[in-house]
Amino acid sequence: MAIFIGGAWPYANGSLHIGHVAALLPGDTIARYYRQKGEEVLYVSGSDCNGTPISIRANQEGKTVQEIADHYHEEFTETFYKLGFTYDLYTRTDDGKHHKFVQELFLKLLENGHLYKKTIEQAYCTVDKQFLPDRFVEGICPVCGARARGDQCDNCSTILDPLDLIDKTCKICGTPPEIRETEHFYFEFSAFQQELERLVSQREIEGTWRDNAVQLTKRYLQEGILDRAVTRDLPNGVPVPVAGFEDKKIYVWIEAVAGYYTASRKWGEQHQTDITQFWGPEATSYYVHGKDNIPFHTVIWPSIVSGVGLEAAPNYIVSNEYMTLEKRKISTSQNWAVWVPELLESYHTDSLRYFLTMNAPENRDTDFSWREFIYSHNSELLGAYGNLVNRTFKFLEKSFESTVPQVEVDQSIVNQIEVLYEQVGKGIESAQLKKSLESVFEFVRSMNRYFDEREPWTKLNQDLPHAEQTLATCVLAIQNLAQLLKPFLPFGSEVIERMTGMKYDRWEFVKELPNKLADIQPLYARIDVGQIEVEVEKLKN
Repeated sequence: MAIFIGGAWPYANGSLHIGHVAALLPGDTIARYYRQKGEEVLYVSGSDCNGTPISIRANQEGKTVQEIADHYHEEFTETFYKLGFTYDLYTRTDDGKHHKFVQELFLKLLENGHLYKKTIEQAYCTVDKQFLPDRFVEGICPVCGARARGDQCDNCSTILDPLDLIDKTCKICGTPPEIRETEHFYFEFSAFQQELERLVSQREIEGTWRDNAVQLTKRYLQEGILDRAVTRDLPNGVPVPVAGFEDKKIYVWIEAVAGYYTASRKWGEQHQTDITQFWGPEATSYYVHGKDNIPFHTVIWPSIVSGVGLEAAPNYIVSNEYMTLEKRKISTSQNWAVWVPELLESYHTDSLRYFLTMNAPENRDTDFSWREFIYSHNSELLGAYGNLVNRTFKFLEKSFESTVPQVEVDQSIVNQIEVLYEQVGKGIESAQLKKSLESVFEFVRSMNRYFDEREPWTKLNQDLPHAEQTLATCVLAIQNLAQLLKPFLPFGSEVIERMTGMKYDRWEFVKELPNKLADIQPLYARIDVGQIEVEVEKLKN
């Protein structure tokens, strides 16, 4: 089976915060799981270096767009590496291959009759002497009355045209823009209305799109899909490959989402591999992002895919709700955020991966609290999982010179583990990652109870075979936990691999016991609860 996974492309205009990682982490967990199953996986993403937010940041700092994009792309690449993300290709939208392949898609849409020219009115700033990109226009949303950008209202999720806004102002200088005429290419999204209705209906029946994606897409369809301009008068981006339009750029609406396909093609060229298997009707695709990106993945991208003749409508839409911080909305402008590069300097990567999975905003908004983060590490990751590993391995080190008894293990535990593989695997495949991780940790807690009830420390002198079976069973459970948890907590699993001298990279029951343990060490260290107050104070400054 061919599995395609596309992670949303973060704007290269600021560091990644916990909200970004909460939305993107499911992609890596799913990719790791399918690779363990032996499936063909292509997992891609990249930095959006063409978006208006980068231009805004460059203007604010007096730097070039290239300088800003280069800085944050490099930082993103390093951060994702430290997080353990296993992208097959992490690229960027100002890459030459991306430009080339986007232009080819644009010309294909034109050839297939899905693009047409239209003279439109657009906001023009007389102070900055330029047509304003959608995000450079701000005002009041005509639907809900909230402050909004010209492309989309974050409050009510309505896709907007900048001219729809009330009390429009230029983001750069704050003056009201003029309305001037300019010619652009439009995409006939309206022609795909019925096809999109069938798609969302089918995915709702299959249960592969999250409910927020289904309901929001239905809302857009009920309102009627409108044709939209897909070129813009922008200073940076992918040039329109049509005579007379060389100074215009292909708009982010189709350019950025096309990155999933262009990155796939670039990867295919690098590895001399045909990517058709990942972009055909037999492939299974996962698109992983936050709920603010839903319409781009359920309306715009399926229309483009169909418009160029690809049979690759999205199978799974993994669209997380929002994550708040200490009960407040994350705000980068107010510096109310936990920046991931900084967090990873002080805390274990598995701690973040664990917390963001167990508290994932899968179906509703959730909150990142420093208190909950640190207590979940100490009581669950360290107190349950780390404790099981440490007490078992240390007991063997002390009483058996690190040799693992080669005896028959407890069959009832074997049966539980075999059920767990099936249960957790189904959960990951359906993108119910929180439920899957909870199932594994229920078993972790049950194994700690098993160790307590079997009392190997007393049986050691009274009934040695009983003690040996207990310890062998616990080692077997730990080995399988290392394999079951590798998609979620890869770094802890690697430590267990070093201690047992074995590799846990399959999705099937591990039945062979190691002969001897080596370099026994704790999986995780306790976090001083005093850090809660330290971190909360940092937020206030």
